[in-house]
Amino acid sequence: MSVPASGREDQPLSVVLAGSGIAAAEAALALHELAGERVTITLLAPARKLRVRAMAVAEPFGLGHCDAVPLPEIARAAGAELIADSFKWLDAPERTVHTAGGLELPYDALLLALGARARPAFSHAITLDDRRVDEQIGLLLSDIESGAVRSLAFLVPSPLPWPLPLYELALLTAAWAREHGHQLKLQLVTPEPAPLAVFGGAASRAVAELLERARIETIPSALCGVPSSGIVSVHPGPQTLRVDAVVALPQLFGPPAPGVPSGAHNGFIATDPFGRVRGLQGVYAAGDATDFAVKHGSIAAQQAETAARSIASRAGAPVQPVRFDPRLTAVLFGGERPLVLRARFGGVRGVHSEVEELADGERAAKLATHYLSDYLEARLNAVAGS
Repeated sequence: MSVPASGREDQPLSVVLAGSGIAAAEAALALHELAGERVTITLLAPARKLRVRAMAVAEPFGLGHCDAVPLPEIARAAGAELIADSFKWLDAPERTVHTAGGLELPYDALLLALGARARPAFSHAITLDDRRVDEQIGLLLSDIESGAVRSLAFLVPSPLPWPLPLYELALLTAAWAREHGHQLKLQLVTPEPAPLAVFGGAASRAVAELLERARIETIPSALCGVPSSGIVSVHPGPQTLRVDAVVALPQLFGPPAPGVPSGAHNGFIATDPFGRVRGLQGVYAAGDATDFAVKHGSIAAQQAETAARSIASRAGAPVQPVRFDPRLTAVLFGGERPLVLRARFGGVRGVHSEVEELADGERAAKLATHYLSDYLEARLNAVAGS
């Protein structure tokens, strides 16, 4: 089965978006806003819902919930055709996407928002999985309640994934244990030079103070292994931790994407500052599938908007392509009040770091995007008013 791309200059640019996460949704909404009828959008999505995973760790502690938005709703809002299928391989010379279901989708422009693959970094550890983190944390808290777990090690593997959820889990677990009268020994081991160093000095120092107040020992600039259950080897050192349980983040790898050049760094897709895939014409990428080191929803959305502006400009819309200028905003639960951490990368000063403690009653927006956040807010207001 084949879907024709536009064949003449006076027809809309045919755009295929492959993915079902934040980057794909942001790109669809951005293209609809920026290019309008100058583009036709096909959203090739393996999932039926967009799951906003930023609250995954905080949800079991009653601090919020993970939103799950039906993708058909987002597709309608973006004027896109939704195809419930997944990317299989790319025939770049023919400008055609082949799907797992046997479709052939020609395109004028293609945006790959395929996400990353997660694998356990350690055999003898609880590897956080945001699809079942509620169950995982529930079991862990039950073991603490019963006394089976009195010491915990939280491990950040190398290469570095997005580390904030592990810090959040350590802080929330410490607070929960205090509230329930349990004595816990907690240690966090990370290859970072300082806690959440990606956010820069000011934010990192604020997080370090939180960890110290929570009596969580932090071991930075360290690589670790888990040779057997309850044993953590820390290097350099050598140092050995003996604990009742080990919780770790997964390692991340680039997605399987035959026909798409992958970089040398764990198979992620290399892009230029305008979101274009290096070595291919008319192909863009955004989100966790790319080789940008920081894997976070706000960054994915910024990459998607960068690519969408490039595509919209190519379609003749009155917008100019802009270079990707990453600005990271995230919310950390676990202290007395949530912390908003901000970082802007680049320039002669390196990372510009900001930290802000939210006031009582002030809402913590875990996901900071342009188009998708506006859509989710409008959707929430519509549901509340119905």
